[in-house]
Amino acid sequence: MAKKNPRLQFTDAELNPKLKHHVRRANKAADKAEAARAKLPKNRKKLKRRMIDQHSQYAKKKKGGSSPTTTAAPSTPKKRLYFEEVDKSAPPSKLSHTVREAPGAVVSGTVHRQIQQTEQDNVGVESVHKLEMTAETGGRIMESACHSHKLKLYRQAEKAEQRLEKANVKLLYQKHIQDNPQLASNPLSRWRQKQAIRKQYAASVRSGQSASAVVENTAVAAQKAAKKSQDTTSFIWRHKSGIGIVLGIFLCLTMLLNCMSSCTVLVQGGLSVLGGTTFPASDADMLAVEAAYAAMETNLQNYLDHYESTHDYDEYTYDLDTISHDPYVLISLLTAYHHGSWTLTDAQATLDMFFDRQYTLTETVSTETRQDADGNPYTWTSCTVKLDNFDLSRLTAYLLDEDGLRLYSGYMANQGNRPDLFPKDLFPNVSGRGDYTDYDVPPEALEDETFAAMLKEAEKYLGYPYVWGGSSPATSFDCSGFVSWVINHSGWNVGRLGAQGLYNICTPVSPANAKPGDLVFFKYTYKAPNPDGVTHVGIYVGNNQMIHCGNPISYANLTSNYWQNHFFSFARLP
Repeated sequence: MAKKNPRLQFTDAELNPKLKHHVRRANKAADKAEAARAKLPKNRKKLKRRMIDQHSQYAKKKKGGSSPTTTAAPSTPKKRLYFEEVDKSAPPSKLSHTVREAPGAVVSGTVHRQIQQTEQDNVGVESVHKLEMTAETGGRIMESACHSHKLKLYRQAEKAEQRLEKANVKLLYQKHIQDNPQLASNPLSRWRQKQAIRKQYAASVRSGQSASAVVENTAVAAQKAAKKSQDTTSFIWRHKSGIGIVLGIFLCLTMLLNCMSSCTVLVQGGLSVLGGTTFPASDADMLAVEAAYAAMETNLQNYLDHYESTHDYDEYTYDLDTISHDPYVLISLLTAYHHGSWTLTDAQATLDMFFDRQYTLTETVSTETRQDADGNPYTWTSCTVKLDNFDLSRLTAYLLDEDGLRLYSGYMANQGNRPDLFPKDLFPNVSGRGDYTDYDVPPEALEDETFAAMLKEAEKYLGYPYVWGGSSPATSFDCSGFVSWVINHSGWNVGRLGAQGLYNICTPVSPANAKPGDLVFFKYTYKAPNPDGVTHVGIYVGNNQMIHCGNPISYANLTSNYWQNHFFSFARLP
């Protein structure tokens, strides 16, 4: 079981106002740790495990069915193992889990080998054996999942204790720096002081010291570390020339030895990690493709800018979307569409198709007969020009298969490992992908087991990029794909629904009655085919916060102007 970290206590006189934030975080972490401890089982139970003759049990399960002929093994006496009484508050033993399964695994392997020796001569036996092995594999997976579920409370407690330890160490370090500003002279000294606090804190907790003793001992350890850092800095300064020469020689030798011993491992590891997320095309081809697509957009813009000088109508009405695209979206989509490398010649036809799918220009001409001041009739013509920009990133849902979406997601998550290819100052439409915003959900909200399961699943994917049409971790997600995945892995089975479909299966609730686990819906977040339909969805976690698939998957504050302007409704899942 995880070690029990103390709740640190300080008086108002001991705390600088700047430390109040760290105190609140430490207290919040302590509340979560205490809540996790309280959920652990407390009673003891005597566990008995019995191992019986597996050959006999296997024969009973057959119930008269044919079995391979084998040489009978000498009978062995039945054995019974008894385990000593253990504390149920401790995590279930992985060793006992393995020991319990070992005899069955040995017997099962022996039987399967015997069957395989005869199944080639009998198609029926071979088919039945394959079905049996499939069923046994499923059973092992389910048993493994069940054992993992038993450890859930202990994993949660361990995680809570780790967070409390981190918060306490940070609080102690900040208090030490505030109390001793003269000791924060340089980064190396501050780092050594923080390491000393962390080490002393861990030792104090292991020995079961009180919170006050922990505070006192860590402060002493930090001051000693600061004194050692000052002595070290003084020595280095006095002998800086000689130390610099020795250090330079050491670094050169180290780099040479490392290159010689691990060059192959580094290359293979780097290729395996970067290969699937790096643009495979040459820089020249990628820049040429971007220039070609930008030229097509420039021609379209010029056509619209000079529309009235090249047409002869009496009246013009315009409804035009902005002409723009993200270069990284273009290259990622093109690479995923071709499932790998391409050249400028290969891409030209694809670019034309992308452009036609992204931009739709509609010109509607109407005529009517009017009369001039003298009553003479004449024909009046009016033209309505409409340009729709479907957004290049939305084409992923229509042009890519499952493998293509997976490739596109990997490229966009890392900008093809070429963030320097399209600098923002030269390509203003580059959007990039920001870091996700984290949020600590209050412990009381997690007392609802259903919501706790939803949140645990949702937080696995924080930082994943937004991908139109994405509906699984392999392809990443769009907003409705993310919510559908989370609820389908938290007790529901609704399939893959869009934002409007999710709203249709829910029951609307007022903002005053919304609770963690409800869904929150928005309108007009993009230009949808149905302008009055729901266009975005997230999962409400309480305190005006939601977790949703933005770019990337992140927490968001519902009180911001953007979400307030687009808010539609809260709704509760069936």
